[in-house]
Amino acid sequence: MKKNKIKLQLILSISIILLIAYISSFLYFRIDLTSDKRYTLSETTKNILKNLDDIVFVKVYLDGELNIPFKKMQKNLRETLDEFKVYAKSYLEYEFINPFEDTDPKTRNNVFNELYKKGLKPSNIVSSDEEGGFSEKVIFPGVIINYRGIEVAVNLLRNNPGLSSEENINNSIQSLEYELINKIRSITNTKAEKIAFIEGHGELNEFQVGDITQELANYFQVDRGQINGKPGIIDEYKAIIIAKPTRKFSEADKFVIDQYIMNGGKVLWFIDEVNVSLDSLINGSTIALINQLNIEDLLFRYGVRINPNLIQDIQCNLIPVNTALAGNPANFVPAPWPYYPLLTAPPSHPVTRNLNMIKTEFVNSLDTIAARKQINKHVLLKSSQYSKIVNAPVKISLEEIKRNPRKDEFRHSGLPVAVLLEGKFESAFKNRMLSNFFPQGVPNFKSESIENKMLVVSDGDIIRNDIKQTPRGTMVLPLEFDKYTRQTFGNTDFIINAVNYLTGLEDLMQLRSREFRLRLLDKTKIKEQRIKWQLINTALPILIILIFGVTYNYVRKQKYAR
Repeated sequence: MKKNKIKLQLILSISIILLIAYISSFLYFRIDLTSDKRYTLSETTKNILKNLDDIVFVKVYLDGELNIPFKKMQKNLRETLDEFKVYAKSYLEYEFINPFEDTDPKTRNNVFNELYKKGLKPSNIVSSDEEGGFSEKVIFPGVIINYRGIEVAVNLLRNNPGLSSEENINNSIQSLEYELINKIRSITNTKAEKIAFIEGHGELNEFQVGDITQELANYFQVDRGQINGKPGIIDEYKAIIIAKPTRKFSEADKFVIDQYIMNGGKVLWFIDEVNVSLDSLINGSTIALINQLNIEDLLFRYGVRINPNLIQDIQCNLIPVNTALAGNPANFVPAPWPYYPLLTAPPSHPVTRNLNMIKTEFVNSLDTIAARKQINKHVLLKSSQYSKIVNAPVKISLEEIKRNPRKDEFRHSGLPVAVLLEGKFESAFKNRMLSNFFPQGVPNFKSESIENKMLVVSDGDIIRNDIKQTPRGTMVLPLEFDKYTRQTFGNTDFIINAVNYLTGLEDLMQLRSREFRLRLLDKTKIKEQRIKWQLINTALPILIILIFGVTYNYVRKQKYAR
């Protein structure tokens, strides 16, 4: 009887366990106990993954022998992809690949070159030992996402030279969900929105914005064209980009842009209010002249004014200068050039969070108009705390490089260079006679916009990439890479983020605002108290077990001795 009861209990227990396992296969829940919710995906991410209609395959090239920071990044990347698989189910697969797996140097170099051509950027790991030696290794901290035969590369490492390696790794981990889901969304999106570069006013040509155009093409259909004073000609575009115009806008073109904004169209203005000839500067000096573009009234009405001046900044990029004596071969040496400020981006806004410094050339300062109270103004880029304003027209000479900058001369701090405007804009053509340039009249004129936003940047070169003439044609060089300093800047990320934000991807952009608390160890204490903590971690557990054993035996003997 007793045996039958035990058998019945066993069968019942096994049945309950199997029933729970069966029910749990249909139900899924996970509790994130971290204070910063680092293991919780956003609703936007979940919806994108749930709506996948074909397999997305992710090849991760962060495997093999890695140092501790990159091991941490690898672990977080694996956990993020595991979370993705929960919602994408069978439509997401991933694989970790060690590019160093092949021992043949030639084959390995071919793999490296192939990854580089696909868009993955290499990074160096420098490991030191106690004897003062060090070793260096190249890794590819990124992934390649494949969807229906289309491949896109995603570089995951944020490499800001102003931050420590631990901070850069932490910023990279914070951005994992955004970087991955943003690329998955773009590659699986069958209906691409349209944006356009405006032509007809001396704007940068297709080669000078070739790199950013290629990047934007991952998200949008990118067109180019002239307005020609035709109302409604740009209404089909989600956003337009005005990249460094050098000639005046006609009143008719201004009206078309104005009404485009009134109807909810987004505009990114990259404007130089002062014109500087680089060709003349190479010869030693040039005159910086005010650029008459005839759009000042538009921008003023929308809430911003670009000043006809130039910013000098101690925090600046380098420019090659010929240091050879007359008659000798040229010897170009990079030197700090205060007219090329390196701008800092506030971490508080999703457009600029975790960005590297932004490189610029001959930047103007701008002011926001306090009278436009219905417009919210967010400064996205600004100069350093040691800046100086030079009013145009002014003579600029390379001889200025020889002067050591004095901090007491650079008394301006945080001069605005890029401003995001949000709100209801008032038309610059309100109460004006439109019949002067539209004799036949304009239907559906709007004097105030719906809720809208735009970006105004007082530097046209922030979006311009260098080009190189080769026997095979014009080569477009990367926008974010500086060939003199060999440094990667944040220009591309800034522009892509701004376009995504303006075109309605606020939910996705909020992922860039996630912040994981960085808990770094004190390296000085580690060195000073190394032996102490080694003893605590190794000897103390053994000592506790020995004390427990001795105490247990003593108590047992006392108990049973009686």
